[in-house]
Amino acid sequence: MKLLLVREVFTHESTIGVLSVDGKFECYTLEDRVRPVKVAKKTAIPMGTYKVIVDHSKRFKRDMPHVLDVPHFEGIRIHSGNTAADTEGCILVGQVKGKNQISGSRLAYKPLFKKINDAFQQKEEITLEITGTSEDSKEGVAQVSKAHKKI
Repeated sequence: MKLLLVREVFTHESTIGVLSVDGKFECYTLEDRVRPVKVAKKTAIPMGTYKVIVDHSKRFKRDMPHVLDVPHFEGIRIHSGNTAADTEGCILVGQVKGKNQISGSRLAYKPLFKKINDAFQQKEEITLEITGTSEDSKEGVAQVSKAHKKI
């Protein structure tokens, strides 16, 4: 199974993207903002390709998708939530995107988790590729810097 997250909107608060499963649109995503230097629990994970498994989360007390081997990050999960305050570096999913927020999160998470869990139980390799054009990332960081100067 291939999960592809394409980051599209970069703001000083969050990063909004689109998640597809095996080439078909699944839902929207919300992550922390892209930063040139990591700030714990407030930074989107680096673009790249990662292995995903399903295992038990001590924090959430249930099985959940777990994104593995993210440089300088631990415990990255895919889960429900609405704003960057809910992420702590994780990837949130939702049915509707807005400015610095997503909604319909639980409704988006349930079928996504089923697909991921079914693939995992069938011992299928699950990968998550996170992308956005290099120009988008540079622009996002520039927007963050410009917006931060206004504060």
